[in-house]
Amino acid sequence: MLEEEADTKKWDIQYPSEDVETSSSEDPPWIEISLKILKTLAYIIVFCVVLLTSVMSKGLLLFMTSQISPGKITEFCNKDFGIDKHFTSQVPEVEKMAWRWCIMIAFAIPELGKTIRSVRICLFKSWELPTMVAFLSVTLAETLNAIGCSLLLFFVLPNLDVIRGAMLSNCVCLIPGILGLLTWSKASQKETEDVNKQSEYVQANQKLNELMDEKTSVISWEKIRKIPTKTWCIYGAYVFSITSQIIGCFLWPITDGNLKWQLWSTPFALIFISACWWENYVSKYSRFAIIRQMCKMKDELRTTRYFIYSLVSIWKIGIFFAMSILIMHTDGVYVPDLFSKAALGFSSHSVMVTEVREEYKNGKVPDISNAVPVGNSIEIQTSPSALYYVVGLQVLSAYLCYTFGKFACKICIQPFSFAFSLNLTVPVTITLLIAFCSEHAENACAFYGIIPNHLFFNSPSMFMLTEFLSKQQAWLWLLWLLSQAWITLHIWSPKCDRVAPTDRLFVSPLYSAVVTDQSLALNRRQDDEPDILYEELEEYLSREEMTQNTAAQSQPTDSSNIKSSDRITRIYACATMWHETREEMIEMLKSILYLDSDQSARQKAQQYFRIVDPDYYKLEVNIFFDDAFELTDDDEEEKIVNSFVQLLVPTIDEAAAEVHGTNIKIRAPKKFPTPYGGRLVWTLPGKNKLIAHLKDKTKIRQKKRWSQVMYMYFLLGYRLMELPIHKCRKQVRAENTYVLALDGDIDFKPKSVQLLVDLMKKNPKLGAACGRIHPVGSGPMVWYQKFEYAVGHWLQKATEHTIGTVLCSPGCFSLFRATALMEVMHLYTARSYEARHYVQYDQGEDRWLCTLLLQKGYHVEYSAASDAYTHCPEGFNEFYNQRRRWVPSTMANIMDLLGNFQKTVKLNDNISSLYIGYQMVLMAGSILGPGTIFLMLVGAFNAAFRIDNYTSLYYNLIPILVYMFVCFLCKSDVQLWVALLISTLYGLVMVAVLVGIMMQIAEDGPLAPSSLFLFTVAGEFIITAFLHPKEFFCLVHGITYYITVPSMYLLLIIYSIFNLNNVSWGTREIISKKKRQEMEEEKKRKEEEAKKSGKKKSLFGVFGSATEGNEAGSMEISLAGLFKCMMCTHKDTAKEEEKTQLLQISESLVQINKRLETIERTSGIRSFPLGRRTSATGSNLGNNMYASPEGEQELHQDQIQVFTATRNSISQHPKIERDDLINPYWIEDRHLKSGEVNFLTRGEEDFWKDLIDKYLYPIAESPKEKEKIAQDLKQLRDKCVFAFFMLNAFFVVTVFLLQLHQDLLNVKWPLGVKNNITTIEDAQIEIQISREYKKLEPIGLVFVLFFGFILIVQFIAMCMHRLGTFSHLLASTQLNFYLCNTIETAEQEAITLQEALSITREAQKLQGANDEHEEIDKESKKNKKYGPRNGGRKSTVLIIEDNRSKESRPIDSHDVAFRKRIQSINPVQPRSVTTPYGSATSLRTSSCKISLNDASHSSGEKNSLDLPVEAPLTARSIKIMPVKETCEENEYDTAV
Repeated sequence: MLEEEADTKKWDIQYPSEDVETSSSEDPPWIEISLKILKTLAYIIVFCVVLLTSVMSKGLLLFMTSQISPGKITEFCNKDFGIDKHFTSQVPEVEKMAWRWCIMIAFAIPELGKTIRSVRICLFKSWELPTMVAFLSVTLAETLNAIGCSLLLFFVLPNLDVIRGAMLSNCVCLIPGILGLLTWSKASQKETEDVNKQSEYVQANQKLNELMDEKTSVISWEKIRKIPTKTWCIYGAYVFSITSQIIGCFLWPITDGNLKWQLWSTPFALIFISACWWENYVSKYSRFAIIRQMCKMKDELRTTRYFIYSLVSIWKIGIFFAMSILIMHTDGVYVPDLFSKAALGFSSHSVMVTEVREEYKNGKVPDISNAVPVGNSIEIQTSPSALYYVVGLQVLSAYLCYTFGKFACKICIQPFSFAFSLNLTVPVTITLLIAFCSEHAENACAFYGIIPNHLFFNSPSMFMLTEFLSKQQAWLWLLWLLSQAWITLHIWSPKCDRVAPTDRLFVSPLYSAVVTDQSLALNRRQDDEPDILYEELEEYLSREEMTQNTAAQSQPTDSSNIKSSDRITRIYACATMWHETREEMIEMLKSILYLDSDQSARQKAQQYFRIVDPDYYKLEVNIFFDDAFELTDDDEEEKIVNSFVQLLVPTIDEAAAEVHGTNIKIRAPKKFPTPYGGRLVWTLPGKNKLIAHLKDKTKIRQKKRWSQVMYMYFLLGYRLMELPIHKCRKQVRAENTYVLALDGDIDFKPKSVQLLVDLMKKNPKLGAACGRIHPVGSGPMVWYQKFEYAVGHWLQKATEHTIGTVLCSPGCFSLFRATALMEVMHLYTARSYEARHYVQYDQGEDRWLCTLLLQKGYHVEYSAASDAYTHCPEGFNEFYNQRRRWVPSTMANIMDLLGNFQKTVKLNDNISSLYIGYQMVLMAGSILGPGTIFLMLVGAFNAAFRIDNYTSLYYNLIPILVYMFVCFLCKSDVQLWVALLISTLYGLVMVAVLVGIMMQIAEDGPLAPSSLFLFTVAGEFIITAFLHPKEFFCLVHGITYYITVPSMYLLLIIYSIFNLNNVSWGTREIISKKKRQEMEEEKKRKEEEAKKSGKKKSLFGVFGSATEGNEAGSMEISLAGLFKCMMCTHKDTAKEEEKTQLLQISESLVQINKRLETIERTSGIRSFPLGRRTSATGSNLGNNMYASPEGEQELHQDQIQVFTATRNSISQHPKIERDDLINPYWIEDRHLKSGEVNFLTRGEEDFWKDLIDKYLYPIAESPKEKEKIAQDLKQLRDKCVFAFFMLNAFFVVTVFLLQLHQDLLNVKWPLGVKNNITTIEDAQIEIQISREYKKLEPIGLVFVLFFGFILIVQFIAMCMHRLGTFSHLLASTQLNFYLCNTIETAEQEAITLQEALSITREAQKLQGANDEHEEIDKESKKNKKYGPRNGGRKSTVLIIEDNRSKESRPIDSHDVAFRKRIQSINPVQPRSVTTPYGSATSLRTSSCKISLNDASHSSGEKNSLDLPVEAPLTARSIKIMPVKETCEENEYDTAV
């Protein structure tokens, strides 16, 4: 209260601060604008490509089938024979054979693609054997499809003109239509416990299901009348579609079957083709048992599909080939010619051209097929190139259509760029074919030079082109088009996640080459999972679940029905903190507050607008503070929170003020005593909880790994597993629950978290996902790390993500799936007993956790678009100590993974033997890296300074050996100092080396191995930087990276290996307070060490025992204080007693001084320095350096009297008995503010006690155990140093000797050959030409090829990963140019999710929520017109007064700010809103009972509902009424 009153004092001037941008908000605005422009272009480009390629695929297929049409006559261009003549031609039989092969090739290539894809997945991923029923069912469906395709391609289409053939492609939806009709009856029904809350749509389905259930119902007219009109319309649409499809199957067989008997195969062809898409149109909600059985088979195919298709696709090609031969034989084709004459068709062959005369009959335009031949036939040669072009373009266009269609679905532009373009394919194809055929009929040379003259489409007759709608019943095609659109209606409303995998987009692999557009539409997977219904939003918006465990309050339910709300994303943000600075805390807290505001906005968008947000999530933040307590100055037995926790409390308010742009005060935290220390709970402005767990190292284990174990077992073991719900629901919740692991200095934005959640939703086997970590700081070490982090993420992490899996997800910013953590957290609790465990487990806990996940079969991915910023070491020593931990732990975990790779490859689908080989090669390069850098330095010295190899070797070997001896003999500080010195010298040398490299390139040429390698590396970095435009300037820091290569890849590795036995953290370490007993023990130990060192350092110590301070002699001889000789020495007991008394007096003075300060502080009396007299005499005595002993004695007596009186007064107050779980001393700390004190439930308290007893009890190692561990670590260090040294030594010696003798052992480099021309002038001129090759020693060549191969692999993988990142960014970019950004401009009729989010974000802002003239103030700030005398600047005093008036009524809740702004729109006249429950005339935003006029009740009857939110509202319909007595006010709410 005193602090709050002090804030309102007028003398305490508070000038409002400007908004401070954090590192994560420094993205320039051009990035977002560029993404919106690119997504707009993506809409247009993808739409055009899908439409163009689908039209090309269909048109080229019709072109191929036209060439095998029996009796087809094509008008030949007369340009080369005479304009006044007419010629016709027919496709020769040998060319028809070639076209038949082209058709079969076009069909087979997608099927071969299915086989290759299926085999690859079966080889590198897990799969299951299918049941015989499932295998035979898929085989039957695919066999029917192959038979139908062969009938269509070789019987039907060759006997139809191309226009009717294109129309007929809309009739391949019969079986999907029938299955859709049978499935729809209950496809959308979702069982709910409360029938009154079911939607009208579900109730309609129930009524119809009752009608159809013959066991429980009798059809009656009364029941039929109860079926809603909407249900009849939907069933009518299905019946219409099925009828239209049936008409399409039989129309042209009936009309033209007498002339062409092959057309009677049309119904079989179309029905058989549609059989392969059955899987997408069955649902478990169907009323028919056979449909539900088929749905079970569909679920089984999710894990067995690729094994089935690896066999069935080959079978399908064989069936198609055999059926095609049978059809050709039936059609009169001599089958042996298919094999004997096909080769002639694919080569140059002759075509017969015949002159004809056209005859006009009845005044109609003549048809070329009725022309009368005149004259002789002419034989011309034709090229077979058309065959290759047509089949190649058809295959390519079909594949591009599939690829771009899939891309459209991934980046969430499916309705326009996928669905619309596919539905336009047939109309556009027909339109173009009519235009082409009409143009060719009028002018045979219209496509001269584009299409061979003897080839063209199988055009309809001229009279059909003019009257095809009336004469050939072609108008029925519009019905077929509409029926296809209805059956594939699901492609207009996709429900997939952003960047969803292909398996979740399409049912079966790839596509069909026969009907590409229809196959993509019918194969596009329907989402048959139930949506979150409108009526479930009450549970969906519940907040208490994230913060309370109801296990002790209710009994478990037996219902296993999984609710849609169980699939809500739940995020537990867990940050580990230790000794962070104020700036680092602010960055992390601001990120949390941004996340809180985003969650609140999404909450309100659903709560007030009734729009289900697929990206909505629940949030809870937990901070785990290591070593959070320290001993008090007053009583060494009591503890208070340390300075870092004290710093956190006010820092939250500072961070909130910066985020929200106003000086708000977060309510004081609630304080909980806990078995592990304590807990502070804040409620953030968005109503999310921020919980700080304060760990006492005497009660629970410290360090980051054990904090992670704490939140794993607390959040996932206790909070999740103890929920009173069925285990099936727990499983679903666990799959959608994520732990966001954070460091105490991380800085990120909500979008970064959302991108990681997208990856999680994309792949259910994804155990962890990490983002792009950007180092923050200043200085050369930070420059180096910026380039190092950039290259590591650009190439290394992207490659791991693409070809396998990421090996390490850093704990500073990563998202973990709850189910994955639950499988490994019992392993993660393993205590370190062996020396290697200390290195692997405790030095790199994040990497070890990921190793456990990988060994359990989970995947780890990397999102380059998810940015996070963390503070990195700025000093040389801190950086080396950090990497001293990272380097050994990285190698230890990778070696652990590689050592048991057979089991990992078997369990993990994303880790293959090839990926293990890639990691082995990288590990070998890491181990031999120091030797490689050493040889590079030797060669660089040779090139730069023109010295011989041996001298260069000595110059580089001496400092390395010296540093190795220093690391082995000296302390860490000395090692770091020497490393810094050598690094500085090598930095200067590297500048000279760069000049030498340039000279070497000029001498050897650009094609020399070293030149090519340098250019390749530099070029790859530059191109990679251009592909990362936001991080392009990291390339500038490559200069620092180059200069420090010897230090980081040679000296740092040596330092890390030689200090392997040092398992301390190395960074952020401080000295904590100690108890008196510990201080005394330490003091005695130091005295003993000083005595021992004194004896050793004494001048005569080598001859005997040096004199000690507590000894005296019976005879003493001294000379001017230079030396003293004592004889017959003995202990001086008087001196010992004097020292002991002085020590006791000193300790008593210190203790009494502390108690006096405590009493004065609690009583409000200002304290004065102890021992300082208020009288003049005392003052003089205190300041007199030569005070007499009498004066000292007098002062001492006065102090004793004061101390005695104080001690007596203290002893009169009895000491408070304290219980750490009821009234611990720290809970009264004034730094924690005056928040209320709460207590844990009995169940949670028992949980923490059990957890600590089993896993987290403090480890108290005896001196013998510590000594043993230290000895084991040294032995491990010695082994690693020896192995490391010998491997690099062997490598260096071998390569160095090969370089010395490369004249004998070498490999000639084929590039950059120098030609030497020698002219000898003798009797006759002789010219000698010799070639000089660059010579490489074999191992050097192997390493050049090795590194070159690695660079190529990483570059290709990086490009593929950039494409995926680009897709992810486009998918998450919203084109909201048209959205209304203010409440006042929102339209009631059309409000979207993005508009609702925009409105809520604007309305819930805390900045300006107290200002009654907010809009006027915004406008005045915008125009900078504050006053005529201040040049457009508002007066300072006015700003301060306005700021004080706002702070006097602070609003610290988004809810209050939101309601206040909504009320300000129209506070006078409340507006009635029509809701699905009735007509709401009184709406309030808190949990109030509202009266609704329900239309279903009798006149005047009211239905009182207790709802958390009232009705679906738009911006104009939200009217907040004054809070009445029936409302339950929130802790933040005021009367609004």
